[in-house]
Amino acid sequence: MPANPDPPATLDAVFAALADPTRRAILTMLLEDDMAVTDVAAPFGISLAAISKHLATLAAAGLIRQERRGRITWCKLDPDGMRHASIWMRGFGQIDPVDLDDFERFLRAELPGNWTDQS
Repeated sequence: MPANPDPPATLDAVFAALADPTRRAILTMLLEDDMAVTDVAAPFGISLAAISKHLATLAAAGLIRQERRGRITWCKLDPDGMRHASIWMRGFGQIDPVDLDDFERFLRAELPGNWTDQS
């Protein structure tokens, strides 16, 4: 485990934001370029207010930044936003895959009993 793990609330906010397919689609769109809120809303069949709530959730999780330029609010992907979640998830990649044949041999040796071959 890292020396200074993120507070659970930070990871919770990121994963909660990523749990919604509309928010994941927005993040995918923002991978291409910064976008005005109205441009983000265009492909979705929901209100501008609903899109604004999704954007607020993404911003609160640190996944995007919003910037006001004149009368237009621009959205930009924050590349550091998923860093801690990514580091946390990578920790699970270090677990060796289980060899089920070896596991079965272990169980047969440790728990002799009524084993039936199902091969």
